Amino acid sequence: MAKRDYYEVLGVSKDASADEVKKAYRKLAIKYHPDKNQGDASAEEKFKEGTEAYEILSDSKKKQVYDQYGFAGVEGMNGGQGHDYSSVYRDFEDIFGDFGGIFDSFFGGGGGGHRTGRSAKPRGSDLRYNLNIPFTDAVFGTKVQISYNRHVECVSCDGSGAESGGGKKMCPTCGGSGQVRRSSGFFSIASACPTCNGDGFVIENPCKICRGAGVVSKSQKIKVTIPPGIESGKRINIPGQGNASPNGGLTGDLYVYITVTPHKHFERDGADVYCVIPVSMTQASLGSDLMVKTLDDKKARLKIPAGTQNDKILRLRGEGIPYLHNANRRGDMYLKIRVNIPTKLSSKEKSLLKELSELDKENNNPEPIPLTELR
Repeated sequence: MAKRDYYEVLGVSKDASADEVKKAYRKLAIKYHPDKNQGDASAEEKFKEGTEAYEILSDSKKKQVYDQYGFAGVEGMNGGQGHDYSSVYRDFEDIFGDFGGIFDSFFGGGGGGHRTGRSAKPRGSDLRYNLNIPFTDAVFGTKVQISYNRHVECVSCDGSGAESGGGKKMCPTCGGSGQVRRSSGFFSIASACPTCNGDGFVIENPCKICRGAGVVSKSQKIKVTIPPGIESGKRINIPGQGNASPNGGLTGDLYVYITVTPHKHFERDGADVYCVIPVSMTQASLGSDLMVKTLDDKKARLKIPAGTQNDKILRLRGEGIPYLHNANRRGDMYLKIRVNIPTKLSSKEKSLLKELSELDKENNNPEPIPLTELR
């Protein structure tokens, strides 16, 4: 069954506000919640579908990627292990009051109670990767394997930062709050504790592998899906592929910034593509049928009308760039005609051209062409 557009699932428009998206999801979730529709597989699927849509549209970064690239942009956002509903969970209590435990148990949180810790801790930092791709790969899309370094949880200490048998103790400076306060006149200003860096604890026996950081640097290879029609300057967001949090919080995102290598013959403008085609004087004068190369390395028939002038622009429909959200629809290909004037002529060619000049009764006292005819 084809996947439905997320806006269609929630019944909201593309320019819907965050509150409108939240209200639409609340209405859908109440109607199809599994506890209310026990044994109804259809209701359960609609609840999951709605939650998946809300998970994307309620996150400004993911929404931006989805608006630009559709499902291709958000495909495999969680490393192929399904959607990360933690962002939904953070809003869930606000939407449904005390139903957080139901949501948690339904999506595998376990325990039936509110989740704490990971969602409340600082997330890992985002990473940027600059990717250069050939012009044709940007036009038709591709999959590119990239390699980069990121912080991952230390396997030696399971991210705790402490040696086996060691542990953490409450920070003696902040008493576990992670903050210290200082008074300034009538005001009390809080800042991160300098002893524990805001963690609220200190490690008694740091891990020898990560030296108490809880994370280590690791080289990683992943495949990035490049959607058809992408342009230079665009970015692809891959959630959860940035740096791991040193405190067990959520992992940061990876942003892949695209630079497209210019093509030798083609230049794009949106979904349209432009090139220059040389023709001879006789082809331009008498007209001709040419076979020209297209973006996908095929040949297309181009009709040169008799009397075609230099710089005339002709069009081949549907031979341009695929649209981002609909690869079956393409822009057009525009071909600018350049009439080649021979620089070396044989005596016979000169004689024939002189005869043509006399037959054509060429004007040796031409008037300037009105500028309006050149626009």
